Amino acid sequence: MLTVLGIETSCDETAASVVAGASPGPGRILSNVVASQFDAHRPYGGVVPEIAARAHAELIDSVVERALSDAGLGLSQLDGIAVTAGPGLVGGVAVGLTMGKALALASGKPLVALNHLEAHALTARLVDGVGYPYLLLLVSGGHCQLLICRGVGQFQRLGTTIDDAVGEAFDKAAKLLGLGFPGGPAVEKAACGGDPARYRLPRPMAGTEGYDFSFSGLKSAVRRHVEVTELTDEAIADLAASFQAAAVAALIDRTKAALCGPEVRAAGIKSLVVAGGVAANAALGGALRGLAEAHGVRLVVPPRGLCTDNAAMVAWAGIERLEAGLSDGLAAPARARWPLDARMAGIAGAKA
Repeated sequence: MLTVLGIETSCDETAASVVAGASPGPGRILSNVVASQFDAHRPYGGVVPEIAARAHAELIDSVVERALSDAGLGLSQLDGIAVTAGPGLVGGVAVGLTMGKALALASGKPLVALNHLEAHALTARLVDGVGYPYLLLLVSGGHCQLLICRGVGQFQRLGTTIDDAVGEAFDKAAKLLGLGFPGGPAVEKAACGGDPARYRLPRPMAGTEGYDFSFSGLKSAVRRHVEVTELTDEAIADLAASFQAAAVAALIDRTKAALCGPEVRAAGIKSLVVAGGVAANAALGGALRGLAEAHGVRLVVPPRGLCTDNAAMVAWAGIERLEAGLSDGLAAPARARWPLDARMAGIAGAKA
């Protein structure tokens, strides 16, 4: 069993956590501290990179100190330091990575410079101990991918968004409807009282060959309705519900295609895992449960607090990497882009 401190600063959450455990899990979360920046970004309707980086610099010391205090441990009692090194807003990533390097140097503990997406991908093992391989639907503000997870550092990307991530689409829809930031929870709340059949919105890429996603057309359709609709409370609720239904339908269509595809069948996959901030959406969760049941696979959804960005997932991924004998030097760079599937790393324009 290893005990690792995780640090996460890739977007607008300054987070630190101490986790103990051994693969395949589940692990034990000894502390999990998350400092949100929602109030700082809310006036702008989205995350402002400069504001985020400044906030990370102001918060990182106290967040790490509290995580260690809550766990009742000092640096000398840890087996390693794991920190997000990308992909993300590079200013924020640099803040957390610098802190991780400093702690590793001061304590003499190994450093694990992590891909943020791998941390999301392995969260299901932290909470459930799900075995490899499994199919992962990764849905967040910056990412929308389907991957086969075969082991630590072994990811095969089946599909990705060709334009916008689904979480970004939720944020834009919320802004168009005047629902505020963050958009995902705001749209979900408004949709609870709405009619999802009132507005006919597209299901991008539905029924097409392959497993890629697209959400820019869905955002544009919402904008067109907003421009010609009197935005009463009822209309806002109905548009929110219609948008959510369309986004969920698109995600389910692409995931179903992957479950039926030759890659998943050949891998002998028995589990479907969903991760990322949008995984907390109840409508998506319900639809995925039905899909998993229909295809005879087990659905694993982490608790809501571990779907959004957090450092417990980073610490756990650090445990798995250290167990595999993998660590990084102090020259590890901060990366704005970092495809999880290594085959994509050399492709110009490849999305993280």
